Amino acid sequence: MIRILAVLAALVCAAPALAQSLPANLDKANAIVIDTTKGRIVIKLRTDLAPQHAERIKTLAREGYYNNVPFHRVIDGFMAQTGDGKNFNGTGGSKYPDLKAEFSNVPFKRGIVGMARASSPDSANSQFFIMYADGSFLNGKYTVAGEVVSGMEVVDKLKRGEPVPDPDKMVKVQVASDIK
Repeated sequence: MIRILAVLAALVCAAPALAQSLPANLDKANAIVIDTTKGRIVIKLRTDLAPQHAERIKTLAREGYYNNVPFHRVIDGFMAQTGDGKNFNGTGGSKYPDLKAEFSNVPFKRGIVGMARASSPDSANSQFFIMYADGSFLNGKYTVAGEVVSGMEVVDKLKRGEPVPDPDKMVKVQVASDIK
């Protein structure tokens, strides 16, 4: 009986997120849907700018690598970083090799999704960040992998910190075309 109630409670809580429609004209094959502890974020992946990075994000999403991963570094007025499904603290990457940089002339502004990396330009792997504000100092130095097309109000609600105490999480990350 308790299990049945738990399943019903989970369905009731998930219903608002599941009921949310995706933005019109979204290329679902090249978009990810992130259901977080604060709500839903939809990101259009920029395959035109960073095909290797976009493909990596889709691969990891399909493998469930990003599920229950925290936003481990969230700096007010700058960005929210996540994507460490190995160590959950910003020190890990996926089982795949690091990616060669795919820099572009697209500026880092509010809603842009960039790939986090170490000091080497060719060290991006699984982690990414969402910009809260303009960050022109990142232009041409980090790969632009996508852009938030829905849910910036959710990103704005994420708990802040470096590291974040009791961080918000990406509960489930899916490629939009895979959602049934």
